[in-house]
Amino acid sequence: MATEGQQHPIKIYILIWLLLFVVSFFSYMVDYLEFEGMLRWTLIIIFMFLKAGYIVAVFMHMQWERFALIFGILLPPLALVVLILLMAVEADYANATRVQYMGADPTAVPKSPHH
Repeated sequence: MATEGQQHPIKIYILIWLLLFVVSFFSYMVDYLEFEGMLRWTLIIIFMFLKAGYIVAVFMHMQWERFALIFGILLPPLALVVLILLMAVEADYANATRVQYMGADPTAVPKSPHH
C-alpha cells in the first residue's frame, strides 16, 4: 500500500523562488555598486543567510517539520556561528597582546632588500 504524502501548493515554491531571485539581485548589487569594508561583508552575510534560510525552510521542507527536529538540525550550525563570532572578537585582543609583549610595530612596512 502506498501512502500519499502531504502536498504543498505550488504557489509557495514559486513565491520563494522569486524571493530568492530578488535577494540574489541585491547580493549582486553589493558587488556591482562596489561597497567596501565591513558594510560589504555584512550585506553579503545577511543575503547569504536569507537565501539559505529560505531554501532550508521551504525547499527542504523544514517549515513543516516538528519543532524538535528543526531545533536539532539548526542548533549545531547556530552554535558554530556563535563560536566563530567569539573567535573574531578575540582575534583583535590576541593580536594586540602579541604586539605588546613581542614589541613588533603593527604599522611597520618591511624594507625592500635593495636598500
